[in-house]
Amino acid sequence: MSTPTPASASASASAPGPVVVAGATGDIGRRIVRELLALDARVRVLTRPGSTAATEAWGDDPRVEVVEAAYTDRAALIRAVAGARVVVSAVSGARAVIVGAQRALLAATVAAGVPRFIPSDYSADYRRVTPGSNRNFELRREFAADLDAAPVRATSVFIGAFADMLTGQAPIVLFDRRRVLYWSSADQVLDFTTKDDTARVTALVALDDDAPRAVEVAGDRVTARDLARIMTEVTGTPFALQWAGSTGVLATAGKAMRRVARDEQETFPAWQGMQYLVSMYSGEAELLHVDRERFGAIEWTGVRDVLAAHVAERGATTAA
Repeated sequence: MSTPTPASASASASAPGPVVVAGATGDIGRRIVRELLALDARVRVLTRPGSTAATEAWGDDPRVEVVEAAYTDRAALIRAVAGARVVVSAVSGARAVIVGAQRALLAATVAAGVPRFIPSDYSADYRRVTPGSNRNFELRREFAADLDAAPVRATSVFIGAFADMLTGQAPIVLFDRRRVLYWSSADQVLDFTTKDDTARVTALVALDDDAPRAVEVAGDRVTARDLARIMTEVTGTPFALQWAGSTGVLATAGKAMRRVARDEQETFPAWQGMQYLVSMYSGEAELLHVDRERFGAIEWTGVRDVLAAHVAERGATTAA
């Protein structure tokens, strides 16, 4: 994905106040910080007391200020975000983090008079997903209610699913079996965006003081049928579609697994992955208002690029 320079982003990067990033040492957080720095933004990284990860990553970079604050320390959180132009949350976890920690971060944002807040969504638009059908979406919906009630301007970044789901993170493309699984319909549109593209968009949104409540982007939009065709073209070997059942059956299986599992506090237990697939293949998670033009001439990373790179990597590993 190339670096765009929309007038709004370039003009506002030097505006007063740093961008505070919470969860900056995580996978998405690190990428967001990198993209903010590429846009010449001032960045303040929020880190937990005792953690050295942020200092090791950016301690020598004069553009990055590392500030310690526990989410249970209201006064420290307020000091940490004071003077910021926007607070960007990139935290990851279950209820204690997505609801608990973000509530504390939001309260500090409001108390410090910071005008804007970007929650850790980076997902499909959970607002259309059936309540109770997807735990992680439900947690984000719960926090979104608090965010909408707060005296702060919020922007959620909706990107569909991360494109690395297609490289073995989820049972969609079965590389060794040369199959592409689908549930219910092989023609359901699926939205995918790489983590790098997600971070770039989030950085641009952070520097756009006029950003709306929700921004929807997708690096690519494909169906299971498209995936089978792409894999056939990329590998030169036919990949066939394989019906794995209905989304209703998958939802029932996920509920059964959740009842007997003891992993409710994990971020991505197996049953949560099943819930994601149900949300995607039922069509409830499909983005309806994708607006890539908002960000100018961006070269998005498509599904073909992601799959081709993964196939090449697998080949290199096998050869070695």
